[in-house]
Amino acid sequence: MPELALRILPVAMLRTRRSGFGGRGSAHLIERHARVYRHTWTVLISGFFEPLFYLLSIGVGLGKLVGTVIGPSGHPVGFTSFVAPALLATSAMNGAVMDSTFNVFFRMKYAKLYDAALATPMRADEIALGEIGWALIRGGIYAVAFMVVMLAMGLVHSVWAAAAVPAALLIGFAFAGAGMAATTYMKSWQHFEFVMLATLPMFLFSTTFYPLSVYPRPVQIIVECTPLYQGVTLIRGLTLGAVGPALLWNIAYLGVMGAAGLALAGRRISRLLLK
Repeated sequence: MPELALRILPVAMLRTRRSGFGGRGSAHLIERHARVYRHTWTVLISGFFEPLFYLLSIGVGLGKLVGTVIGPSGHPVGFTSFVAPALLATSAMNGAVMDSTFNVFFRMKYAKLYDAALATPMRADEIALGEIGWALIRGGIYAVAFMVVMLAMGLVHSVWAAAAVPAALLIGFAFAGAGMAATTYMKSWQHFEFVMLATLPMFLFSTTFYPLSVYPRPVQIIVECTPLYQGVTLIRGLTLGAVGPALLWNIAYLGVMGAAGLALAGRRISRLLLK
């Protein structure tokens, strides 16, 4: 087992195994990641700039040409105000997917971090929860920073926008759980082409830049079934004040998706590394 993987694991992982899902092992894994990124903090914050550049280029530049679009309440809203919450949802998705796929695959297949962790009292479900917990922390930093930019640009139109950051964390939880579960089935780096094949169309077609009504009804049904659409609808409704019972469906969809992915990832890691 690689010496590096053993050295970076906190000594506290060697404490007595606790019952129940999660436990101290998850917190120790999050602490390990925080210590690693302390020396590469520029990589940590880089994920914030991609949606910001999209907002400035497409939202502000193109927004002057488009003018207004029909918002979720049925009333016209500025194009930049329409796009900004969608970019926040997309940022949450991309950050969670990046951490739960590429990084998890490297730690599992090459760094052998999880082999080292499972040599301690740490459980496979704690590894899954710790990885998703770290993805949420990273996504939370991006969400808060992006909301500050939206406030500064006057793109927040409702007090319900205070719930947009927790909503972004819920989106991150959903995609982190699903991403980590999918990663346990990947055999090589070439399989990550499927990750882009899944996330890029969602980014382009999940009403990120235009309302759902522009699609024919059969395409609308497909879009409505995608997880990013649920996240975009949720955050857009909160920031524009279009809050209603329908948002509970978005919350339930994302919560179930994340919980199912988390459970599957824990079982898969246990099956792969504890054979």
